[in-house]
Amino acid sequence: MTDGKYLVDTDSTSSPEFIQELLPSAERTALLYHMSYLCLGKVPELERLIRKQALETQLLFGSSEALLMKCVGTSENIVTSLLPSLKVAAEKNKPKLALKVLEKAKDGIGDIITDVKEIMKRYDEHNRDVASSTSDIITEKDKTEEKQQQQTSEMEALQKIADVLEANLLNISKGIEDYEKMIVKKNSEILKFISSIKEEKTKGPSMGHSTYYMMVPFVESIVSFILKTITSTSDKEHIMALYADLSETIKAQKRLKEQEWDIQNQLMDNQLKMAKLKIANGQMPSVTHLDEVQKYLSRIQQTLVQLQKFWEKVGSLLDMLNKRTVAGEIWIDDLDDLKEQFLESIDAAQEEWTNFGINSMKAYNIFSIQAIEAYRFLEISPSSLSEEEWQEEYESVKDKLQKIRPNTVNPAAITPENGNIT
Repeated sequence: MTDGKYLVDTDSTSSPEFIQELLPSAERTALLYHMSYLCLGKVPELERLIRKQALETQLLFGSSEALLMKCVGTSENIVTSLLPSLKVAAEKNKPKLALKVLEKAKDGIGDIITDVKEIMKRYDEHNRDVASSTSDIITEKDKTEEKQQQQTSEMEALQKIADVLEANLLNISKGIEDYEKMIVKKNSEILKFISSIKEEKTKGPSMGHSTYYMMVPFVESIVSFILKTITSTSDKEHIMALYADLSETIKAQKRLKEQEWDIQNQLMDNQLKMAKLKIANGQMPSVTHLDEVQKYLSRIQQTLVQLQKFWEKVGSLLDMLNKRTVAGEIWIDDLDDLKEQFLESIDAAQEEWTNFGINSMKAYNIFSIQAIEAYRFLEISPSSLSEEEWQEEYESVKDKLQKIRPNTVNPAAITPENGNIT
């Protein structure tokens, strides 16, 4: 049997909910465009630039929506076709049927990986375009401000507060990155230990364990499954200790992300006050909100990188399952107990892939809304709004921005008695 080296994790996708990290960034991006449009859109040239970039982002979100629907469809195929077919193939000892469905699944995953790479390339190009537009706006702003008043004392005070908040954000961002590296490392430690657990009858890795690893790429799910199937108290305790350490690291990173979000909201409030002062003073507001757009587009790219790694890992695991099928390791008539483990692992895998499909659908629904409804503000020029209408829209966007929270995954609690995640 395989030595289990393929179990080592190369990313931090501990849970099927990771894809939902796309959502707050997508929501915030549209609102930041809206705020930029309100604050800068009364200058015709700037309105044109913001409209152009916002429409391009809207189109890009439409493509992201299509990608997420492919994730939903592929997850559904795994649940309704691949895993049931593998179960039938095992029950009837037909490895050729298994090979056929594995190859078909691999083709679908290859298509998703290609699409993810293409969309990431488009996000990268679009982010550069937004940066270019921001530079153009800064140039226009500098020309205008040569003829305008200098900053008031109130503006200078707000700027000092902004400088402190931005320095805090840099430190927190570094801490989040450090925790991400620790999570990747701890995922690997858990999987290395689990792959070393021997099945008593064969003195090798358990068929149920190793097959489940090749069908479910989430550490959280693997730990839950293992705790329900192993009998060794010492192994259970060691896994629980490793997972508790991982959970604490995830919680610590989550706390930092919440701090980051709070400081970003404070900074945004500060920037909005500055924008209002400048408008009242006859000056052009800064391009801070467009800078923020670039940041959240980059975050979407980072989650798409995770998505690419995720599907590449799924493809690699299916390759391993394919090789074991060709070698005849899981199609053995006289090892009924092992085959029963294999069948049980398929049932458990179906539950986890169903969860991933549900989370992909949630992300798809949000992007669907973002691609249509969230950019309707472009239909009305800011210069056509009365002062009262402008203020009402401004307050509405500000309120929505402050209500968005990081959609991070809560580390699950796993009980040693039955391996249940609560």
